[in-house]
Amino acid sequence: MVNISIIMGSESDRAIADRAVSVLEKSRYTYEVVVISAHRNPDALDEYIKSSDSLVYIAIAGLSAALPGVIASKTKRPVIGVPVNAKLGGIDALLSIAQMPPGVPVASVGIDNGANGAHMAVRILDLLNIDQ
Repeated sequence: MVNISIIMGSESDRAIADRAVSVLEKSRYTYEVVVISAHRNPDALDEYIKSSDSLVYIAIAGLSAALPGVIASKTKRPVIGVPVNAKLGGIDALLSIAQMPPGVPVASVGIDNGANGAHMAVRILDLLNIDQ
């Protein structure tokens, strides 16, 4: 069982994912990192979410940043969006993640702040008292 899934929209988001990984390596939780685009591979994303046993998702995305919202629309588990500074200083991605419709909540951390995404995931799991 993987406790936390880090999903990047593209390989160009790897540096942000690495910041999350550096935090998770110091935690007691298991994690995996995958690249699945909500736009280019919607069927693969759908299958991944359906088959995943992750308890928390960290979704890293820039530009339109649809990835966190798409994931949140397919699961009841917590989704943490990490906006990436790809254009417009990352404000476009931040607003896309923060302005979700009712019933599709996504938590958001600061632009390029993969580490805080991981810290949030750890806090959520600590509240659940997850034992490995």
